[in-house]
Amino acid sequence: MYFTLDLLDSRWLTLHGLCTTVAVLVYILTAHVMRQRRQPAAAIAWVLFILLVPYLALPAFLLFGSRKLKRPSARVRPAPDVPDPEAPWAIETIVDMGQPRPAPCLGLTLHADGHQAWRALLDTIDGATHTLDICTFILARDAVGRAVLDRLAHKAAQGVRVRLMLDGLGKLMSRAPDLAPLHRAGGHTAVFVPPLQSPLQGRTNLRNHRKLVVADAGHAGARLWCGGRNLASEYFEGEHGTPPWRDLSWDLHGPLVTQASALFEQDWAFAQGGRPRALPPFPPFDLRPPADIPAPSVVAAQHSELSADLAAARHQHGTQLVASGPDQVDDTVYALLLTATYRARRRVCLSTPYFVPDPALLMALCLAARRGVQVDLLMPARSNHKLSDVARSRALRSLAQAGGRVWLAPGMLHAKLAVFDEELALAGSANLDSRSLFLNYELMLAFHDTADVSQFQAWFDTERQGATAYVARAPGLARDVGEGLLLWLGFQL
Repeated sequence: MYFTLDLLDSRWLTLHGLCTTVAVLVYILTAHVMRQRRQPAAAIAWVLFILLVPYLALPAFLLFGSRKLKRPSARVRPAPDVPDPEAPWAIETIVDMGQPRPAPCLGLTLHADGHQAWRALLDTIDGATHTLDICTFILARDAVGRAVLDRLAHKAAQGVRVRLMLDGLGKLMSRAPDLAPLHRAGGHTAVFVPPLQSPLQGRTNLRNHRKLVVADAGHAGARLWCGGRNLASEYFEGEHGTPPWRDLSWDLHGPLVTQASALFEQDWAFAQGGRPRALPPFPPFDLRPPADIPAPSVVAAQHSELSADLAAARHQHGTQLVASGPDQVDDTVYALLLTATYRARRRVCLSTPYFVPDPALLMALCLAARRGVQVDLLMPARSNHKLSDVARSRALRSLAQAGGRVWLAPGMLHAKLAVFDEELALAGSANLDSRSLFLNYELMLAFHDTADVSQFQAWFDTERQGATAYVARAPGLARDVGEGLLLWLGFQL
């Protein structure tokens, strides 16, 4: 009997060892073939998980472990333009990471609140005469979601080419409304990485968090509506007697819309089953009025106004699209945040609903505060994710101890913004946590012109007025251990 038990134990240990070895080899080979550059803490967490319970860890890794799609090992850069000695450092940094060169950003309007954002969204949709492309993480089954779908169906019935792209997990989470009326009207829809259809491809954990509405790209009057708002009631007017979330969005027109349209085309092709494509190497923009704008009669005034806007933009640095995610070689937004923080000399202003930075970014912020840079972090006193509120505590304590100022806003603040000195404003969809910076498909816009940066700085200062200062308190043993486990597992895998 003892011999039998020993034999069974020996076979079990041999089988366990074989499974563990295979699981580790799969992890190593996958990381090598896919060229996954994982954060050290995340890599250690995966390896330990595999060593302890390979039977659970290997399926989990195959389902959720992908961080980057396979990309070329080398990137051919287009021939450089004539150097501009007055150009901000950020422009060449962004271009070197494969992003487009700056384009004029005309008529930039930051939305003061959800009501103004809603009106601008409807105006963008209603004003489309040729094409209308929408990308959003959440389209809710509520008054806002239904109103958006009704208007999209109306535009499709008028002959406008309407395309709506929803993230697979976001669609599942929000229980998106019935899309059949849009299909019947002639509109088109796509789901980006459906959770139940992509497990064997290792993409289940990748989400498209980009948010943009592009109207009439390539035509006169093209407009872009963009920012951090999903298409749900809480982002605009609120619901059930609760106030709306505070968020940041804007609309604009001009050549930058062409770049946003190209990014949508790339994501649309991938969602339809095609291969991810790099953005085209946009040439420097010719700042003459577009040739397709007729000068006579009614539109003459519009032509003249656009000419004046473009002429004024000649001596400005413009705005750049910064796409981040598995389709990019670099972690673009993360690299830009890190570089900008080290280069900051006067002030760094950050707004985010979730603050769980990796050690390198947190150290950069703390060092900036220690060398005398005024580092201001604005976030909600309580977000809509309790685990995130627990996980952020260590980083908040470290930043406060280094001399940074943390401001806690009442209600839910969902805005994503980073302003560095008076030189650079980054705004869009990316949060300051590992999921946004290393896993999600995100979109940020880099504003370089002083007037544009000043608008975002003013928005930040206005929002900060209603916030209260954070006071760091030493955690108890249980909370300290819990924070560590949550950071190690929940925000690294």
